[in-house]
Amino acid sequence: MPHVMPYVLLGLAIAAEVTATLSLRASEGFSKLGPSSIVVVGYIVSFVLLAKALTALNVGPVYAIWSALGTVGAFAGGALLFDEPVRPVTLIGAGIILVGVVVMNLGGGVSHG
Repeated sequence: MPHVMPYVLLGLAIAAEVTATLSLRASEGFSKLGPSSIVVVGYIVSFVLLAKALTALNVGPVYAIWSALGTVGAFAGGALLFDEPVRPVTLIGAGIILVGVVVMNLGGGVSHG
């Protein structure tokens, strides 16, 4: 099952990016060392894993997946961890983002080569 590995890497890249973004909020403007360190490491890990996934996957659909799930993940994490507001219009926006990714992936394959 080697064709599954790029998707595993993509999933881990998304998790690292969401963790880094939520830690950015927790760092309080980089004034807290722990969360600030997680920001730097998380973004480095995310980009390295994304780059590895892109050796086997097409950049357009993969970037759409990475950015969309990162956006929705950060939105959900902000609501859960920081009590940020969840309004009907923000839920609709998150749904539109996810639908956009599905439509983009219908336009062409994700894997190449």
